[in-house]
Amino acid sequence: MSLIEADHPETELPAGQSRAIADAVREALARRRMSRQALADAARISISTLEKALSGRRPFTLATTIRLEEALGLPLRVQPPALPVASAEKARHAPEEFGSYTREAVAFLTGRYLTLRPSFGQAGAIFAYRTEIAWDADSARLVFREAERLDAPFAQSGTVSVPNQSGQIYLVTNFQGQYRLAVLGRPTIQGEMFGILTTLFSGRGTQLTPAATPLALVPERGALAEGAQYRRITAGMACEPAYRRLLDRVREDVFAVFPGCGEGTA
Repeated sequence: MSLIEADHPETELPAGQSRAIADAVREALARRRMSRQALADAARISISTLEKALSGRRPFTLATTIRLEEALGLPLRVQPPALPVASAEKARHAPEEFGSYTREAVAFLTGRYLTLRPSFGQAGAIFAYRTEIAWDADSARLVFREAERLDAPFAQSGTVSVPNQSGQIYLVTNFQGQYRLAVLGRPTIQGEMFGILTTLFSGRGTQLTPAATPLALVPERGALAEGAQYRRITAGMACEPAYRRLLDRVREDVFAVFPGCGEGTA
């Protein structure tokens, strides 16, 4: 996992992941007694592309992998470990460093959220992906993970801290001493959470730059669920005005303050 933020698709998947996908495809073909040509036709890719990827002569691309997943009806990419299902026998009290909350007290936070922030890769665009929050019975705390990101290799996961003192909710990623932090206000009556994301993003070449940006989490079960778009959202797309209004609420309703950035600041 990397803490670096990006919002552009990876053209080619890493070599190790490509090998794992090739093994999974070969196994699926053998189990189903399906020819490579039939799979290529179902996935709407050329047989040459499939043969080269399976033989290791070229890596799989994200687009090719998604088409193969749809054709086979099974996931091929390595996914983060599934969030554990809580059981009555497991601990139900989070450690003090995460707020000493009980599972019952934070149950209202669990679920899937449409997540919005400004795009780092295209001025004026909005980057949309999914955040899932669930109770981890083994560690007795809320955890989160990201999914449906255009830049899948940069998806984040971590722990949810809910201290009583600040009244804020923290999504914390700690990867080898590097931190990425989202600070969110308590949910509105509609279950929306607004706040700020502090992270690193990939600049030119190997340059990594600290960044702080508005962040909005909207429950998928809400009014936007049916038309949720997980991608880079640009002007002219049907969902853009609604997503823009949600993201603008971070500043307009003062869920976060950005001193010196815009009118009305001290």
